[in-house]
Amino acid sequence: MTLPTVPNTLTFIRILLIPVVVAAMFSNTQVGRWVAALSFCSACVTDYLDGFLARALSQTSRLGQFLDPIADKMLVATTLLLMAGFDKISRLAIIPATIILCREILISGLRETLSELDVNIPVSRLAKWKTAIQMLAIFTILIEDTTLPEKSYIGETLLWMAAILTLITMMDYLKRASRYF
Repeated sequence: MTLPTVPNTLTFIRILLIPVVVAAMFSNTQVGRWVAALSFCSACVTDYLDGFLARALSQTSRLGQFLDPIADKMLVATTLLLMAGFDKISRLAIIPATIILCREILISGLRETLSELDVNIPVSRLAKWKTAIQMLAIFTILIEDTTLPEKSYIGETLLWMAAILTLITMMDYLKRASRYF
């Protein structure tokens, strides 16, 4: 049995932080809101670190390539759904949240189909920015919920920006994948 790599361990930690975010949000207390925000932030840091360390330590693996994007999608989808369910985002902000979730489902299905064809389309730099902005948007909304007496729309504005990048990167991915169909 081989020991897990540091990057894969970080990915597993990100997955394990998801139930912490869920439980903290369900507690619906000030402490719970802080725990949710800080757990989400910690998970986002592991996302950056696992990729950085995988390349720096030459520890890329098929497991990591498979699990990393799934962990990201699980974290973002869970938190977006919780924020909508607990009215942490406005009704209008459900539109960019839905765009983000639908894109993730579409691209996951496309990646699965392409993997059956033994095709791997690398993540673009813009898609990495999209992920960073959507994680920043979610974190900002969570922090706004803990620190501000009235609703601020900074996080929701970032969420709209992430949704626009989501559509652009989706079209780019579909265009690059179309030659294989």
